[in-house]
Amino acid sequence: MPPATPTLPSSFEDRRDYYRITVVLPISIQVETDITEGEFIEKAVNISGGGIGMTVNLPCNPSQILSLTLRFPDRVIFKAYIEVLRQDPIAYPAHTYRLHARFVRMTVQNRELLIRYIMGFQRDHLERHYSA
Repeated sequence: MPPATPTLPSSFEDRRDYYRITVVLPISIQVETDITEGEFIEKAVNISGGGIGMTVNLPCNPSQILSLTLRFPDRVIFKAYIEVLRQDPIAYPAHTYRLHARFVRMTVQNRELLIRYIMGFQRDHLERHYSA
């Protein structure tokens, strides 16, 4: 497969094919067309190789494409596009939403990098909680 070949978007049937983990990471999220450098905010995200869920203050529409930047623990910057699947309002605080999105236009290499980090988070979690 060529190095920059995008993978197909995940379908409803295969969206649970990837291991999911909730982890706190520095994250920047903005509309796809915003080319300014976004500010990183530490946020708990539920992430897998297929998508991401998190709380946001940015109202979004289904099918909207957003630019997502994550900073992994060893300072590796990961950039991707996400498509909003749905956004659920949260009662408190006001103007807060639970965003559910899937990764789109992701290269095979970026997906493998993401999955490698997710597996590392899982390994670290298991070592901390289950080692003797």
